[in-house]
Amino acid sequence: MKIAILDDYQDVVRTLDCFAKLQGHDVIVWNDHTKDVDTLAKRLQDTEALVMIRERTPIRAPLIARLPKLKLLSHHSVYPHVDVDALTRQGILLCSNLHPGQPSHATAELTWGLIIAAMRRIPQEVAALKAGRWQSSVGYGLRGKTLGVYGYGRIGAVIAGYGKAFGMKVLVWAREASLERARADGYAAARSKEVFFEESDVITLHLRLIDATRGIVSAADLARMKPTALMVNTSRAGLIEAGALEKALKLGRPGMAAVDVFEDEPVLGANHPLLALDNAVCTPHIGYVERGGYERIFSSIFDQILAYAAGKPVNMINPVALAGRS
Repeated sequence: MKIAILDDYQDVVRTLDCFAKLQGHDVIVWNDHTKDVDTLAKRLQDTEALVMIRERTPIRAPLIARLPKLKLLSHHSVYPHVDVDALTRQGILLCSNLHPGQPSHATAELTWGLIIAAMRRIPQEVAALKAGRWQSSVGYGLRGKTLGVYGYGRIGAVIAGYGKAFGMKVLVWAREASLERARADGYAAARSKEVFFEESDVITLHLRLIDATRGIVSAADLARMKPTALMVNTSRAGLIEAGALEKALKLGRPGMAAVDVFEDEPVLGANHPLLALDNAVCTPHIGYVERGGYERIFSSIFDQILAYAAGKPVNMINPVALAGRS
């Protein structure tokens, strides 16, 4: 099959052990990024199987209509960037392993790394030392502080465990069913959303971005946070009201932020207001980007291609598309 892989920023996919699974297939890897439909249509005009790296490129109807040879889109995890109906109308199968029950430990680890980095001002101290200064600021420790976990799903539960291991008080806010799970695991549930934001020293968001959660953290919520508190977002930028975090940081509540996600990615040329703030630690959506995780993700993606090529597709999201392909 003619296989295309989009958005391999670090040119790492070809170095993975699992890439050998595609031996014998015609594979092209694109290392740059574009959302331009004309450019993508030209690049993918002969593609039969398209490999997506998470949600980096939107695959919508205007592009799908210009890919007559495409038979399969092989993906891993959720797919809000894909127009499944448009794929189905054109007889293109979407296969995606939704990894039920498996938390992203890589994202949890990065979250905890950002918490420590921001609270202890590690990036700022590294920059100061390289600039010739010595001990330019004083940070905050974690032991005895309150860790607020907003959303108690797979990753949220892991983060709560990290907080407990570091001697923090863990406070959870989530849907009632999730709060019940948190209580069963021995964690306290906040009396209200307002109390959650007022009492937490660190708040970390672990929610899916859907219509019901878009902007779920408002400017008013942020204004309730302590001037010494930290807001962490390694989930999706859209969970926070647009523009509210930058304004809140300038007003001093919360006093710090650590984010791995942005509204429009990739962010190039340092073109985002958070990057200009000394009290914000920012990383380029690397929560899931580590070699072991890549091996697991792409092994699954490539297995889906091989299964399709063998006439036995797996992890089908829109199996009705098979009936629409002549």
